Amino acid sequence: MTDTTNTRLGKYIKCSVTGEAYQAFLPSDLPPNPPVDLIPLQALLAKANQALGKLDAVSDILPDHTLLLYYYVRKEAVLSSQIEGTQSSLSDLLLYESNEIPSVPLDDVAEVSSYVSALEHGLKRVQDGFPLSLRLIREMHKLLLSTGRGSNQQPGQFRSSQNWIGGSRPGNAAFVPPPVEHLMDCLDAFEKYLHLEQRPYSSLIDAGLLHVQFETIHPFLDGNGRIGRLLITFFLMMMGDLRQPNLYLSLYFKNNRAAYYERLSAVRSSGDWEGWLEFFLKGVTETANQVVQTSQAVSNLFKTDIEKIATLKRAGISAGYVHEYLQQKAILNATNAAKILDVTIPTARAALKNLKELGIVHDISGSGKERLYIYTALIDLLEKGTEPIAYSQDEENR
Repeated sequence: MTDTTNTRLGKYIKCSVTGEAYQAFLPSDLPPNPPVDLIPLQALLAKANQALGKLDAVSDILPDHTLLLYYYVRKEAVLSSQIEGTQSSLSDLLLYESNEIPSVPLDDVAEVSSYVSALEHGLKRVQDGFPLSLRLIREMHKLLLSTGRGSNQQPGQFRSSQNWIGGSRPGNAAFVPPPVEHLMDCLDAFEKYLHLEQRPYSSLIDAGLLHVQFETIHPFLDGNGRIGRLLITFFLMMMGDLRQPNLYLSLYFKNNRAAYYERLSAVRSSGDWEGWLEFFLKGVTETANQVVQTSQAVSNLFKTDIEKIATLKRAGISAGYVHEYLQQKAILNATNAAKILDVTIPTARAALKNLKELGIVHDISGSGKERLYIYTALIDLLEKGTEPIAYSQDEENR
């Protein structure tokens, strides 16, 4: 029985389609009422803010603070897309972007590549000072669904029909978001809360609240999860909590997806925002610490390999140039290396061969005449956690 005195709970609306009745959920506007009880969350919130502070300083670890963003963006694209059912790995995506043939269906990798385009577009807009808004959300969504399975699901447009989660129709669904006639009211209230000048909570708490609200509204026919996860990072950037867009929670949500779905459901069914925020803050702390550790490991890898290259004496000059580029793009062939570094193809081949003999790269057959050289240790560090998900039947039906 719904507690009508608790406006946290939202309400259900009776609807019907083709003669079948169902109930759609209409969430209450943010902020939650009664307010979130922050007392039991204080220790977790302090840890999460401390972890964000360390993450903000990670740019001091590497000589070029943008160096890992190329990979973090792509790792997030892979992980967030895996949650939605694609099988692409980070290596597959890097091969695809190098005009090589990945080991999984091209449609899967093309879908992940579209996510990269959407993410990079959103980042550029936010960094240029464009407000995080419904307009920007639609722009990203249009790019996200430009190719692949969702390209016929109204890219860039809020839905004009009822959607649902789980089941084959609204009548047997696990969750039915707001009906179309209430959608824009929900989104207008969402955007107003997004832009509040006097915020009732800290940025991290609000980021958690906004993510759940967006997923509950489910404004698109497809792509809601991927856009909703990006909003966390973009909101924290807009609020000044992140200087660099290097916090993405998809790995945490992927590894804890049963708990993730349970916590979202508990907000809708019992107004348990505290339970969700406890889960969310743990994820922020864990993810931020992982990024710091990975950045340190990558920095140490580069230093070790530079020391190896120094043993080549004169040959180490061209090998060093190639290594610098491999730090940014972990897959390379001699033709591309020669073009990028303005050297002859034989010089590039010799440099890559030297890197292979030092154990820094390994080579595989490419689609053309030139062999592909892969910065194995770098990809291994970045690929941790990007193994495709083996879904249960219940998860496939969400």
